This record gives sequence, structure tokens and C-alpha cells, in this order.
Amino acid sequence: MNGTNREVPLSTKAVQVLSNQRSRQDTPTPFPVNANAFRLAWERLRKRADLCDLRFHDLRHEAISRFFEMGLSIPEVAVISGHRDARMLFRYTHLRAENIIVKLG
Repeated sequence: MNGTNREVPLSTKAVQVLSNQRSRQDTPTPFPVNANAFRLAWERLRKRADLCDLRFHDLRHEAISRFFEMGLSIPEVAVISGHRDARMLFRYTHLRAENIIVKLG
């Protein structure tokens, strides 16, 4: 979070999930959990999956890399991720050489 309000484009599936959650609850947030409950759930999930070195923030790295692999441009990924500086965005990006080779032909 950087303290700036912004619009985030969502996939049709994400909009559907959020709409379903909202219709099931009478709260202003679609997933009404506090930070501690979320942390405990994340810890249980990591332990069950035997991924003790995985941090929640690692999912952001993965998502940004996937967006680039899908062919989204730097400005498009920045709109989704909220990065205002391309240098910071590149720190999250881990492109695979084999995917670049396919694009090169």
C-alpha cells in the first residue's frame, strides 16, 4: 500500500468471486477477517503444504511474473500491481528465458 487510491482491473472470475462473497455477507469487506486470523490461517496452510519458507508476499512476485508471461505490457502490469516506478516493478519480475525464446521464434 502506498496511500493512493486507485482502480485495479480484475478478471471476470475475480469479479465473480468478489460478488459471490459480497452477496453472502452483510459487511463492507468481502473477506471480513482480522490480521491475526489471516496470519494464523496462512501459517496453518504453509505447514500443511510443507512450504515453511514461503511468505505471503512471495505470491506477489509470482503473480507479476505471470502477468508478464501472459504478454501484458509494463504499464498494464504496473496498473495491476500498483507500482509507480518501473525499477521497483522489475525487482518483482522473474522472466524465464525459455518463454522469451518462444516469443523470438
